[in-house]
Amino acid sequence: MERPVICTIKEVIEESPSVKTFLVDKEFDFKPGQFAMVWIPGVDEKPFGFSTKTGFSVAKVGEFTEKMHSLKEGDSIGVRGPYGSYFEPFGDKVLAIAGGIGGAPIISAVEEFSKMNIDVTAIVGARTKEELLFLDRFEKSGNVFPCTDDCSFGFPGFTTEKMKELLNEEKFDLIITCGPEIMMKKVVEIAKDHKIPVQVSMERYMKCGIGICGQCCVDDQGLCVCKDGPVFWGEKLKFITEFGCYKRDASGKIIR
Repeated sequence: MERPVICTIKEVIEESPSVKTFLVDKEFDFKPGQFAMVWIPGVDEKPFGFSTKTGFSVAKVGEFTEKMHSLKEGDSIGVRGPYGSYFEPFGDKVLAIAGGIGGAPIISAVEEFSKMNIDVTAIVGARTKEELLFLDRFEKSGNVFPCTDDCSFGFPGFTTEKMKELLNEEKFDLIITCGPEIMMKKVVEIAKDHKIPVQVSMERYMKCGIGICGQCCVDDQGLCVCKDGPVFWGEKLKFITEFGCYKRDASGKIIR
């Protein structure tokens, strides 16, 4: 197994009340949607998607991420990767839909597609205005429609509601999405109704990151999210029966 590269944290950016971006002293040659295994010495190792060439954006949701959020400039982390599949450009006009921390891999894809002269429209959702991520970066790369669950800013409602509205007005060649799985499942259903190809970034519990341990295998095809994903085309996703229904914890127990 590849050894982690030891990196020094150069800057910590508070993106929202629950999300921080950690920029390190090394650049990584990743493709949008790929991830790395991030190691905190003496603690543990977890997967995170790249949000920039030099860093990761981390939502505080558990013990590991709480420890990550306590790190400061000058602290060290280990990084293995990049790993996995990525968002592939297709066509001339792309609709990107991000929910919460799912904005991290989506913003890197939007910026990359924009450099390729692809017309990108982004729908970015969060519970509140304060939790919306990367709006300034999205605005520099194309049209962006912020949505808030509490109706405090932008479109008053869910990203999928704004998606339906846009699809009734415009045509797109591809849809990419990352965020809560219940949201992504709805995105896939809407994309299918409109006969638009879709790419989805899935999240599962990972240990090795390279398809050896089988911890992130999904039903029914035995695909590993770390190796065969995390980005799946809709045509492959339809064979993953657990998508949008349940996940498994570290012990393999189903969590709905």
